[in-house]
Amino acid sequence: MNMAHSRTLWLALILALVATNQAAIDKDDGKFPGSNHNLTTSPSLDQHNVINLSLHTDLPAPPAAAASFDLTRTRRLRDALNVFDLALLAAKWGQVETDGGIATNCSRDMRSYLAGLSDAKMWAVKMDDASGHYTSGFFYGNNYWMGSLALCDAIDDGLTPAPSKDGNNGSSLDSAAAAAAPSGLPFAAAHTQAYSSVYNAPPPFVPGFYVIKMQLNETLPTQVLRTIYVGMCLPSSCSIADIGEMGARAHVELPSRDLRVLDIRVPTDKEFNIWADKTFCLLIVVSCIVMALICCGTLYEIYLRGKLKEALRRQDKEMMNNSETSSGIGCASSDYSDTMTAHDDPLKQSNRSHAHSESSNSLKQLDQLVLNLPPNDNDSGNGHHVDDPEHEHHHDHHHHRNGGGVGGNDTSTSDEHLEGHLHEPEKLSIYSELLLSFSAITNFNAICDRNVGADTIPCIHGLRAFSMAWVILGHTCIVVFKYSDNMEMRKEVEQNFFFQAITNGPFSVDTFFFISGFLISYIYFRTNAKGKLNKLSKGANEFTAGTAHFLGLVAYRFMRLTAPYLFVLGVVQVTMKYLATYSIFDPPTMDHITCPDYWWRNILYINTLFPVDEMCMLWSWYLANDTQFYMIGAIILIVGVRHFKLSAITTLVFLVLSWITTAVIAFTNNHRPNTDDPLALFDKIYDKPWTRLGPYLIGMAVGWILFRTNCKIRLPKLTVASAWFLAMLNLFVLVFGLYRADLSQFTAAAYSSLSHSAWALSLAWITIACSTGYGGYINSLLSAPCLYPFSRVTYCAYLVHPIVIRSMALNSDAPLHLGGDLMVVMFFGLTVASYFLSFVVSMSFEAPVVTMLKILSPSRKKRLA
Repeated sequence: MNMAHSRTLWLALILALVATNQAAIDKDDGKFPGSNHNLTTSPSLDQHNVINLSLHTDLPAPPAAAASFDLTRTRRLRDALNVFDLALLAAKWGQVETDGGIATNCSRDMRSYLAGLSDAKMWAVKMDDASGHYTSGFFYGNNYWMGSLALCDAIDDGLTPAPSKDGNNGSSLDSAAAAAAPSGLPFAAAHTQAYSSVYNAPPPFVPGFYVIKMQLNETLPTQVLRTIYVGMCLPSSCSIADIGEMGARAHVELPSRDLRVLDIRVPTDKEFNIWADKTFCLLIVVSCIVMALICCGTLYEIYLRGKLKEALRRQDKEMMNNSETSSGIGCASSDYSDTMTAHDDPLKQSNRSHAHSESSNSLKQLDQLVLNLPPNDNDSGNGHHVDDPEHEHHHDHHHHRNGGGVGGNDTSTSDEHLEGHLHEPEKLSIYSELLLSFSAITNFNAICDRNVGADTIPCIHGLRAFSMAWVILGHTCIVVFKYSDNMEMRKEVEQNFFFQAITNGPFSVDTFFFISGFLISYIYFRTNAKGKLNKLSKGANEFTAGTAHFLGLVAYRFMRLTAPYLFVLGVVQVTMKYLATYSIFDPPTMDHITCPDYWWRNILYINTLFPVDEMCMLWSWYLANDTQFYMIGAIILIVGVRHFKLSAITTLVFLVLSWITTAVIAFTNNHRPNTDDPLALFDKIYDKPWTRLGPYLIGMAVGWILFRTNCKIRLPKLTVASAWFLAMLNLFVLVFGLYRADLSQFTAAAYSSLSHSAWALSLAWITIACSTGYGGYINSLLSAPCLYPFSRVTYCAYLVHPIVIRSMALNSDAPLHLGGDLMVVMFFGLTVASYFLSFVVSMSFEAPVVTMLKILSPSRKKRLA
């Protein structure tokens, strides 16, 4: 009996101890009730906890009693960043209505919205879900708390009937239809079966999406000054003033926080009707006209090709019947298949044997004359010789000189004898030639031609193509960084050594300036040496002839560049108006405001002479500078034909003045290129012509050197190796040399002044080496034919690529999240899209204008058909 009583007592004590321990556990982990059972019933977990405790022997011993912490009175980051609290607004709503700061319609709809939230109605819950608020990543640069414009817009899709005012939902059929209707996310058509029992009623008003831009000045605990963006899904009947009034009441006033509303945008307001925009209508009309001309020109070329094929067939048939040299199987002396190959692609004939090219020479000339196909030494419409109209005139003269006398050569062959009476060429009218200039076949073949003109240095194509890709990469990073939710990642990435290649991307524009200066000088001197310029001003004195040359050069360039430029300018104005209205993000520039007022500055190429805040199409600064440099270069070249020393001294003076001016501006503004953003002094240093002139003048000097030496320079191997080493070292230092460098104010000013010209000096050696046989593998890379098409549309690619990048970013419903893989994919995707559009613009505006300028040249000769 005593033994049984003793056992019972021990059992009761054990149960009491277990219960006490369980109670302690429940008290300590009361906020995790779902895990209590596992903590007490899983022996493996108990053992695991014991092992963890034994491993952390250096930790302080836990207090005897379980400690608890009360954070309800602690100000946390989410409290400081709760800038639009609907719960707080609902609690004050009676006072808000009494004060009368809200319009009647907005007050009524807001009352319905708050009542719907209190009753947990689905449409109200979804509106609350579509509204933005602070989530995380504030210290990593998350300033966009945008919510979801798409969800807010989809809540009321206009498909679901609203309940009747008498409280009934209508007939049973209507109720069933309403229950199954896809009336907005998340209950879309794909989920109607899974949620068939849920009646997804529409809101009693049309929701609207508001983006509130606020300035947050917080001293505790964040100590930052930030501009944040909050997206709110609220009744669309509320005006911007109503939203501002509610925003002032929807947050707690804290002594450590200053919160001000800077701006409110309404993407769902649809205040911009694109079809009512005059610029958009004009673009549609122009596009339709150009498209019609392209179709007509292409069909006309196909018709002429058919005529030529028929003439060649009749010729071969006659040759088979009459030729005394035909073989025993009846084949003509000129093979028909080879003749048709010559028709399909006359440029390939340079690779055939010399004997066959002599026998079919007249046929190739006929093909070129009838169809305006590019001859072997022509590279028309490609954009790499846009700097000199006389270069175009040279090719035009050479074109007609070779083909002007079909069947009229002194050397007579049997083919020419037959051709003379089988196909009499007809002169095409000027209207026919102008129509053919819009042919998509001819323009596409000209852009994709694998040959270059006689007055073109092939490596220039590679320099231009790679520089354009560098520009697209830099602009992609600028836009993506601006519209990301982890903007502070940029500071982390900038510490990477290889990121200096993006930070110093502005050197790519110096490459363009160098190429432009090189081409105008090289082509002008070659054209003048052939006597083409003297024919245009025959009989005039020196001043009159020089003035005529200058006006001709400027007029040609203006017409050559302005057609695609003006079209893209209109596209930018309409696109930015649309994006500024419907995007949840602020546009990067105010093109939708500046373009309607200041577009004429762009057409006159003087927009860089005005403040950047008034500039339309910000990236067009390069075109303005390049045109201004072109005018300076044209004057220097015209004078230099007869007064070379004067031109050389003038060039040197301009170069030194550019260095001094840039140094003074950089020193005065304490510009530090090693730490400052490259665009920090955009309006003072970056876009001004007097700070960018150096590379252009160096390019002109290189063009003169290659002309004088006829691209034949002999150098010792040691000199070549040393020049290549110094050039590559210079490029490497300019791109990566500022990594973690500490420059004094004077050194920084000197770097800002001389770095652009130093970059051009390395390009000068690369161009000279590749043109004189010392380029090696680098010349093979830069002169690769696969780069020619991309180089020829560089001008249009430069015009359109920012539109592609901005449209991608501003059409997004949420900010981007930066990452290395994402950047790579975006860069290649945006590059492909930009070049696709550039091909379209080039074939529609650039190539036809170049051909028409050749046709309308005073020295042209009519083509034959």
